[in-house]
Amino acid sequence: MDYRTCQVHTQCWTDAFARQMPELVQVYLEWSANSVGKLCSETGQCRNTWPSTDSNVGQVQLYMAGIFCAEKCALHVQAKDYLVSSTLVCQGVIPCAPLHPHTTIMIDALELFCVARNHSPNLSVQVFMKAIPDLQGVQYHPYLARLFSIALDVYLQICLAVNNLVLQALHRDTPDWCLKNTCPTCTYTLKDEPDLKFKMLFAMDSNDSLKHISREAIGSYKSTAKGLEEWFLGDDLDQFGVGCSDKSLTQPMTDNNLCAGRWKNMREDATLRMWGIFDEAGIFMAICRHSFSLVIVDIVQSSEQAKYPIAIVSKLLDVFRSNLTGGYDIGCKFQTTLNHSMIRPWAQALNYMSLVLAFHGYAHHHLCQLHFLARYVDGLGLEDLEGCECTFLKTNRLASTVHYVSPFHCCQVIRGYIAHNDEHDVYQNLTTMILNNYKQALHIIEEGRSTLPHIMNNLGITDISVFSVWLLEENDYLAAHSCEPEEEMLQMEYWQKLVNLDVSWKNVSDLTWNVATPSSAATSTFIQKDITATKCKETMLPNFEKDLKIVQDIEIKLGVTKHWVPEDEEWQTTGCLVANHKYQHCLNQLESLVIAQIFELSKMNQAGMGYKLHKHIAKALKACSAVIHTALNHFNTATHICSPPCPQLTFKEVVEYTFLADFDLLHNATCEDISQHPWASPAVRAAMDQYFKVCHAEEEIKCLNVEIHHIITYLHDEDCYMRACIAKLQVSHP
Repeated sequence: MDYRTCQVHTQCWTDAFARQMPELVQVYLEWSANSVGKLCSETGQCRNTWPSTDSNVGQVQLYMAGIFCAEKCALHVQAKDYLVSSTLVCQGVIPCAPLHPHTTIMIDALELFCVARNHSPNLSVQVFMKAIPDLQGVQYHPYLARLFSIALDVYLQICLAVNNLVLQALHRDTPDWCLKNTCPTCTYTLKDEPDLKFKMLFAMDSNDSLKHISREAIGSYKSTAKGLEEWFLGDDLDQFGVGCSDKSLTQPMTDNNLCAGRWKNMREDATLRMWGIFDEAGIFMAICRHSFSLVIVDIVQSSEQAKYPIAIVSKLLDVFRSNLTGGYDIGCKFQTTLNHSMIRPWAQALNYMSLVLAFHGYAHHHLCQLHFLARYVDGLGLEDLEGCECTFLKTNRLASTVHYVSPFHCCQVIRGYIAHNDEHDVYQNLTTMILNNYKQALHIIEEGRSTLPHIMNNLGITDISVFSVWLLEENDYLAAHSCEPEEEMLQMEYWQKLVNLDVSWKNVSDLTWNVATPSSAATSTFIQKDITATKCKETMLPNFEKDLKIVQDIEIKLGVTKHWVPEDEEWQTTGCLVANHKYQHCLNQLESLVIAQIFELSKMNQAGMGYKLHKHIAKALKACSAVIHTALNHFNTATHICSPPCPQLTFKEVVEYTFLADFDLLHNATCEDISQHPWASPAVRAAMDQYFKVCHAEEEIKCLNVEIHHIITYLHDEDCYMRACIAKLQVSHP
């Protein structure tokens, strides 16, 4: 009886097939070259029709499963054949065991399954092997699914080895050749072509649908087969976990990032147990603007950590070098993370830029949108950097087939589908995509040139350069109201610490000392009172000493030689300043939130905006309304401390504002009346949007003109190169 574990068995036949792989590849090429008759190169006859009377040919009875047959057949074996498996492959079947097979799978059935799974990714081996017996009218046996999976692994390894031989014959086996030539329009460059601001535009994001259960969690084996790393980065990703890169991107950072607090949807302490049952919690991938897959990273037993996008950026910078731009749904925060990572000097020297995706950008702070949103970045054209969502829409169908497989098979399925998608979907539709983008850009330019002059004439605008000036003014206004004023901050901090010190001193002064007498010393009541008083002393005295030290430190900075007291003029002046500061801070925060909400509401009314984007903005506005409600409560509390008290606002009054011109309740209280700015007018904002849309359409035309030359030249050069290689190989390998 064999007491070896399933893992040991799997490793044994994996190693055995690996030793036979060179011979299997050679006979597979022979079978493929003569796929019609499956002729032997020596005898000119089909091996499965060799006469049984030949002393050099033997027969072996094996169960052969195919598309239309499932029965025992007599397969021929030559006496000189050292490996049974290579003899079987040369007859068009794949053995299910490396040494002594009793079942074989026809290559035609394996090819059919691969093609069917590429077009229907949720097709599993079990479903396919249940359909074949139904087609043949025979009973289904569960063990056939396991044997089919073994034969499929061998077949795919043979195909992978054949592909490597093809790359060697074409002299395309150098490191990173596939990545450097993934997209012909992005990577194929010409001499004396116009310079574009960005050398390559790519989008990156994570997808947790393609996760699979840990093999240890379900008590199963873990495959150790290798060789599927074409898109996948290696396991050495922890080197990018230096500094803040080992933290989750959903955790807040100390930098002045307005959107940092908006990305707390995932808590490590709440999801740690969930991640533990997965070997891989999904994938993190990057694709170019034409949807070709560039790099994929496995998210291993963790959430969306910063080391994954940093590893991808590092790889792309290493291959493509300068002037790369990456879109990410939290690109604003990732830029801050990147500045704290080990590749910061490299990224800055190569002029890397991080942007926010057009769809996800509407959930960001409005000031963040002015800096990172694709709409306001020069040189980006009409690109929205949302290609990952379209790719994930396809790969999500793989989820049901990868949840319980080994890491090797998970990588195998993902790699096979990505290769099929790039070759048969993205590449074949590349010229159609360029044509549609060209038509869209021409339509926007035509529409803008016909409507924009009328809008400018109605608004009294004579120079289009004023739109860029107004955008800078909007940015300066929002930036000025996004942080607290620094003037006299140190004096106000000193005043606040004096107040804290006064409270601490009063707490210490109010402590009472109990005097013990012979009649009360032994009573439990006295002992309890004494314990309580002792605890109060132990708490109050350290607090007082701490506040005193802070006050003394600030006095040294300010050069104050005597404590301020409430009767001093400095105390009273600074007290009023603190009250006004709290009020103004609450007012500025409330105003910024309401203005940002009005801007988002204006986007909801834009023509051509899809339903999903409406729902996305509405969800962001709902969250913003809760923040406004909290800010309004703080504002109304701050109105009481002003002298004289300022009028209060109600939530209903604030949220009912539709245009900036209606935002008049805060005019007398704020430092600046925003409604008087030209960029605050709805009509002006519509004109600005139309102007920037036309500008980006013109940039798109310029970029497409370059890409059209790339793809045409590539197709011509590729055809010439392939013909030359074929002619050369026909001489060396006739």
